Amino acid sequence: MTKFHRIVLAGLVAFAPLGAAVAEGCIELRTVAEVEQRTVDAQGNLVVRRVPAAKVVPGTEVIWTVSARNVCQKAADALTIDSPIPEHMAYVADSAAATRVTVSYSLDGQRYAGAEALTVREADGTVRKARADEYRAVRFAMNGPLGAGQSISAQYRAVVE
Repeated sequence: MTKFHRIVLAGLVAFAPLGAAVAEGCIELRTVAEVEQRTVDAQGNLVVRRVPAAKVVPGTEVIWTVSARNVCQKAADALTIDSPIPEHMAYVADSAAATRVTVSYSLDGQRYAGAEALTVREADGTVRKARADEYRAVRFAMNGPLGAGQSISAQYRAVVE
């Protein structure tokens, strides 16, 4: 029997330490889960398009896009968005993408660092570099303010386990 997972969007995005504009409700967040649908057009060309993820099965790669929009009349400083990797999903290595953003990762949802700095202590006491499928959250920290009326988006991919 195939096990199905329903993508649940509620609670998947949280703010890390924020500036005043965020505290005042100036930032609107939106999270979208999509999958790539591959078809062949009338000319025999492969066409890849993104469609909303409804039900997914193990092995399906889901593209998570987080968008932030500043709806106030002042810039939002220190905008940082934490996006937990959903339960029963594994982060796809090197898939986080965004502009004007520094990306970091967490193994526990509390401490964040670049991929090269994340380590795991094995039962025998040895330390090894963390694997991408062990990441539990992705952090997107803007490298500057988000101006009034501006938007930014970031994405990553995760596979259903």
